[in-house]
Amino acid sequence: MRNVRTTMSIFVSLVYGIVGFSCPGIAWAETAPETILFEDRFDGKPTDGWTWLRENPDAWRLRDGALEIRLEPGNANTVKNALVRTAPDRGQGKYAIEVTVTMVHLTQQYEQAGITWYTDGKPVFKLVKELVDGQLIIIPGRPPMDAHTVQLRLKVDGRQWTAQYRPNAEGEFLTAAEGQLPPAGKDQVSIQGYHGPPDTERWVRFQNFRILRLDR
Repeated sequence: MRNVRTTMSIFVSLVYGIVGFSCPGIAWAETAPETILFEDRFDGKPTDGWTWLRENPDAWRLRDGALEIRLEPGNANTVKNALVRTAPDRGQGKYAIEVTVTMVHLTQQYEQAGITWYTDGKPVFKLVKELVDGQLIIIPGRPPMDAHTVQLRLKVDGRQWTAQYRPNAEGEFLTAAEGQLPPAGKDQVSIQGYHGPPDTERWVRFQNFRILRLDR
C-alpha cells in the first residue's frame, strides 16, 4: 500500500509539473513577470498623485476614456500641460512606464508627444513620437513610426533605460534604443507634448497609463 501511495504522489507531482510548465492558460503568481503598481485609464478625472506643470485648463480635457492635450508652442523647458507624477524608487527593482499615444495630421517641425523623465525638476530624457524633417519617428533611436497610434514603454533598471514601442498597440514591443539616466534624485515621469502650431488646434490622446514592476 505504501508503494501505491508513493507511486500516486510521484504521478500527481509530475502532472502538476507538466501543467505548470506547459499550459499557457494557467498563471502562477510566483512566475508572473509584471505587477501593476499604478494605472490610470482617465475615466472621469486623472487619478490622485498627478500634478500639472504650467497648466492651461483650456487646453486639456478628458473624453472617451482618454486624456486629450492640445499641442501648444514650446519646448522641453517651457512645455504647458505636462502631467507629472513621482516615479518609483529606482533602488527597489526594475519597472516599466507605459502609455498609448494617438496623434494625427502633424505638420509642424518637432511636434511630439509621449513620456518625459524629470530628475530634480529638469527634463533629462524623453520617449516620444515626433515629426522631424517631414518624417514621423520614435525618439530616441529614430525608428520610423507612421501609425497614428503607438504604445510607448520605458523600462527602468537602476540607471539603465530601454525605450520600446508597439505600433497600433499590437504585437511585440520593439526596442528603439538603450542608455543611462542621471543618478537618482527627485525622479518624476510625465506625459506631455509640445512644439504645436500656434494657430491650429492639434490634440493628442493619451490612454492606459501604467507603471509595472518587472520581475524579470
